Amino acid sequence: MSAFGILVHHERAAAWAVGADLVDWLTQRGHEVRLPAVDAERIGRSEVAVPDDELVEGLDLMVGIGGDGTILRAVDAAADCDVPVLGVNAGHLGYLSVVESDGVRVAVKRFLSGDAKVQERMRLCVTRQGPEGPVTKTALNEVVLAREEVGHTVRVEVALDGERFTPYVADGLIIATPTGSTAYAFSVRGPIIAPGHKAILLAPVAPHMLFDRPLVLDHTSEVRLTVRGHRPAMLSVDGREGEEVTDGEVVVCTASPKPARLIHFGRQHFLSVLRAKFGLPER
Repeated sequence: MSAFGILVHHERAAAWAVGADLVDWLTQRGHEVRLPAVDAERIGRSEVAVPDDELVEGLDLMVGIGGDGTILRAVDAAADCDVPVLGVNAGHLGYLSVVESDGVRVAVKRFLSGDAKVQERMRLCVTRQGPEGPVTKTALNEVVLAREEVGHTVRVEVALDGERFTPYVADGLIIATPTGSTAYAFSVRGPIIAPGHKAILLAPVAPHMLFDRPLVLDHTSEVRLTVRGHRPAMLSVDGREGEEVTDGEVVVCTASPKPARLIHFGRQHFLSVLRAKFGLPER
């Protein structure tokens, strides 16, 4: 028998219904199922709740049911333990889900039978070197260092591989992975990068300077961001709640040694989502 972790969107009742059905279906077949306490409470299955530090160890598959935010949360929980993630859409069309909610049973059956593939996607390792010492997090989509005060800019010095590049005066800077190139970076006219590539994208947000182009850097690059001036910035990692970064504090972004491992079933899902998002003709 296999062990499954499940995360559900915290606000979508449709995701709760799919999660509850999947828990019942798996447990009836003798599989082990684990959910964080908050997710288990939402779907009414408190008997499968486990502490957060016991969620991932020994899992065969993590299932994220909801939108891209839920799947990002699943990746954040699972990737460091090399656990693959199955993204299930329960709402708006997302880039990270590969099956619709009514197809989750079939997808799990295919995974159990070995009829599934795993695509590795680059993540970012983000270290904030603050007054209380370094704190490291990971991101599948992006790191955003943005203004804290409405109506003002933030000044950020950028160094690449230890060499000073330039200071940016802007509403913010986005450091994104290829997966994240279709997220926030896309809204500031950054390039779309196929998710299987390895690269680091640096894109300014509303720059107040002549140089306003995004940069696509090698995946081995180190991007060092230093906040300068009396205006603080806010640091957000994959859309999670931000934290203040003040004058002289440093944020370092590099490729994580542990990629995300996303389940797919052999089709060009990324291209089909692009076509659907933008109404592109197929012929």
